Amino acid sequence: MQTKIFSALKRWLSTSILGLLTIALVWQGMLILDNPAIADTNADTMMLADLGDRAESKVDRDIERTKDFVDDTKQKVKQTANKNAGKVDRAVDEDSVIDNKAERDADRIENKANKDASRTKDALDKTDNIIESTIDNIKDVFN
Repeated sequence: MQTKIFSALKRWLSTSILGLLTIALVWQGMLILDNPAIADTNADTMMLADLGDRAESKVDRDIERTKDFVDDTKQKVKQTANKNAGKVDRAVDEDSVIDNKAERDADRIENKANKDASRTKDALDKTDNIIESTIDNIKDVFN
């Protein structure tokens, strides 16, 4: 069951990250396509730079919120694993094979949650860097 939860969480996070990246890139592209003469004056260039800075700020906030969500999810997975191990512990004799297996499973789930959360945060950082460099490249084109 935990495998299904992790798979669903991975799909949801991947979809969310891809969606954020797509929205950011499409939004930047729409700004450029909607107003082709935007770089004609100095004021327009400053406005574009300001929009780029605001987009970077928004992306940073969204990435941090997503990281907080990953941390919350990791903690909930750990709590659930420990709660389930506790239920097994109360239901069977002490030091039974089932009890030991439940504790090992809970430890394995906690370790997997930590690793998955770490990988997801690394992916978020990479996505953040890609988006920021894309915005910086767009700003450089108009400077």
